[in-house]
Amino acid sequence: MVKANNTGRNMLGTGWGFPVAIDGGGGIALSQHEQDIEQAIYIILSTGKGERHMRPNFGCGMHDLVFYPNNASTWTLIGHTVEEALGWWEPRISVIGIDVRPDPNDSAKLVINIQYQVKDTNDMRNLVYPFYLST
Repeated sequence: MVKANNTGRNMLGTGWGFPVAIDGGGGIALSQHEQDIEQAIYIILSTGKGERHMRPNFGCGMHDLVFYPNNASTWTLIGHTVEEALGWWEPRISVIGIDVRPDPNDSAKLVINIQYQVKDTNDMRNLVYPFYLST
């Protein structure tokens, strides 16, 4: 029986945990609800387009920008590619905003701050993803 206050969360799904691991019972560890969405976002952002042979359009195009200069134009381009990838591959969320900034302690690292809303629960969430440029 589904509890009334949990109905929206049940629609969020369950999937294999990322990274793949073994649970305490010897089976595949699973993630569910908001954790499953967060892990799916990490998978989308860490997969370069063309990396999956059976689904070559899956992933995020920001990996093509690894040799771009660390400047505002590159940050904007990365923000657009992240927003496009999440729009295509994660239908359970609405992207509210993406802010890409350099890490003040590492000249090759960008910090991508993604604000999103889980559609079924209206839960506002934030995810910070690191991305490294080659300097």
